[in-house]
Amino acid sequence: MADPAGFAEQAMPYMSALYAAALRMTRNPTDAEDLVQETFLRAYRGFEGFREGTNLKAWLYKILTNTFINQYRAKKRRPEQVDLDDVEDFYIFRRLGGLEAADATRTPEAEVLEGIPDSEVKDALESIPEQFRMAVILADVEGFSYKEIADILDVPIGTVMSRIHRGRRALQKKLWDYAERNNLRPRVESATGG
Repeated sequence: MADPAGFAEQAMPYMSALYAAALRMTRNPTDAEDLVQETFLRAYRGFEGFREGTNLKAWLYKILTNTFINQYRAKKRRPEQVDLDDVEDFYIFRRLGGLEAADATRTPEAEVLEGIPDSEVKDALESIPEQFRMAVILADVEGFSYKEIADILDVPIGTVMSRIHRGRRALQKKLWDYAERNNLRPRVESATGG
């Protein structure tokens, strides 16, 4: 059992990371501040139930995520359901010509992403459905393992893997569309070297 007196000292180092995650979830600075404040309040109230030696960061993210989901559900009765089965795997890779077109040192994704501004990547991430966005953020931005994400979102690991996979595919499709619109496709050298 954790000592509530030490809560601030242990939890405060995570505040900026929690705010960044809250901002990605809410897409609004004021809402993100409110979400972090509510998260810290709930964490403080429940700190006696925190087990010393376990992952404090993951525990705080679980509270942040649950608080966001509860607020989200209160605003919208059911999360948006989107069928992404029509977005094929390796969408960018296949559109660029597969292995024949790939430079040995760079992936097609890296070539395309190089020309896409961070703001477009952020907009694309924010445009994918919430359940996929959350999983992608926790995995690719925050660096949590599948098991930690499953604990944070309170879903089975298989669901986490599916959401991350589908979220990445949706994100990849949106970034490809941006690259197409802005003529950012990498050059593909012909087999004859020209």
